[in-house]
Amino acid sequence: MENLAKEDINELDRSDEELKESILYNKDNAPVPVKERTWNTYNFTALWVGMAHCIPTYMLAASLISLGMNWKQALFTITIGNLIVLVPILLNAHPGTKYGINFPVFSRLSFGVFGANIPAMLRAIVACGWFGINTYIGGSALNVLFEAIVPGWNKLGGNFNIAGLSVPQGITFMIFWVLEMFIIFKGMEQLKKFENWAAPLVIILAVFLLIWAIKSANGFGPLLNENGKLHTMSVFMGVFPAALTSMVGYWATLSLNIPDFTRYAKGQKEQVIGQSIGLPVTMTVFSAIGIIITSATIVIYGKAMWNPVDIISKFESPIALLIGFFGIVVASLSVNIAANIVSPANDFSNLFPKHISFKTGGLITGIIGIVIMPWRLLADPSGYVYAWLDTYSGILGPVAAIIICDYWIIKKTKIDLKDLYLAKGKYTYNKGFNPNAIISLAIGIFAALVGKMIPSLSSVSNYAWFVGFGVAFVIYYLMSYRSIKKDEAENKVTDEEGIL
Repeated sequence: MENLAKEDINELDRSDEELKESILYNKDNAPVPVKERTWNTYNFTALWVGMAHCIPTYMLAASLISLGMNWKQALFTITIGNLIVLVPILLNAHPGTKYGINFPVFSRLSFGVFGANIPAMLRAIVACGWFGINTYIGGSALNVLFEAIVPGWNKLGGNFNIAGLSVPQGITFMIFWVLEMFIIFKGMEQLKKFENWAAPLVIILAVFLLIWAIKSANGFGPLLNENGKLHTMSVFMGVFPAALTSMVGYWATLSLNIPDFTRYAKGQKEQVIGQSIGLPVTMTVFSAIGIIITSATIVIYGKAMWNPVDIISKFESPIALLIGFFGIVVASLSVNIAANIVSPANDFSNLFPKHISFKTGGLITGIIGIVIMPWRLLADPSGYVYAWLDTYSGILGPVAAIIICDYWIIKKTKIDLKDLYLAKGKYTYNKGFNPNAIISLAIGIFAALVGKMIPSLSSVSNYAWFVGFGVAFVIYYLMSYRSIKKDEAENKVTDEEGIL
């Protein structure tokens, strides 16, 4: 508490009857009391280490190398992308720490108390998709482990299947799902504890795998000596913009809902330092580990193996299999709970705060994760993973632009906290919706995705997040310019009255 600056100590009177009766208020979306803001620098570093140390990050460089980059170009692109996305992450983290509010409530400031459901649902839809996919991946890792250590496991149930899953696959999917629900139902304090020990554990296991790979290959393997196909700057720049946008888009979701976590921070310094260490450093180092191990597998197994599940499944020792897959399961749990459950749990709760709690929102996310049958989505990646998820950075970029512009430039970081929870208050705008934000969002999304609709402008899609962010930021600022002048005039009158 002593770490919070005086201007950052913002609390509501929870006994206020007007608040308690408001349809926009519940105990989960209320500002976190100052005494409960306990997350320190290590907690935020561990959070990002836990989220970044996952199979998709490990394989991230593979997607760039497949485009023709060498390993240096791939790591450069990953590092720059994460340094760029760190900026909106830190900007949006600030109000979480200062006011103790989550992302949907913060969005009410810009979009209106009801309009906030628009960015919240855009974020939630993406999260539900990724939650289901990562749950299936985690369950698949468990299934491979059980096949290796349980005799006859893969024959369980014979040819019977459940919605396209074999009985063993269905069992391990649900085991993983239950583990996730258990942790989220324990609350954010339990999540903090889980991330605290999961982060160093995954690092240790990744280092052991790295040492094994280098020792088994008697070196780093041939991949680090390959020059790639992008030999000139002009050729490299033909690929770099789209690749950079993808790297920014990788954490575009967290750049929005980071207040869901920073609302528990002891102070701004803790969350800024913790995140600055945890995100870019971890993403670069873990991607580099993936490159080195993959390079070593060319020598060890005669081919490049980018998926750690495939590598570990080749271990003959049951103990090595158990330890390796335990690490993968912990890593998958860590990223999926933090990145893909916390946000939609808050987002769904924001729809009907009086009827949907944070835990209920998490359960809704979990149920959707089953209903969408992620194994079928992965079987047809062009229908979901590429056709939809490939566009989400272009959709979420404008949202980030609007809330950043509004909080930092229009409102100058000043929020009337109580009014965020009142249906009729300062942030009601037009029947609960801010037309400026909605129009800016629509124009920003159109600008970001126009290349997907008009072939001659397809190159715009390479910069989707940047185009959407820039256009929405400018449009929202221009549309809100009059309100800036009005606020300045009111402040001037207040100051003059104070002098008199």
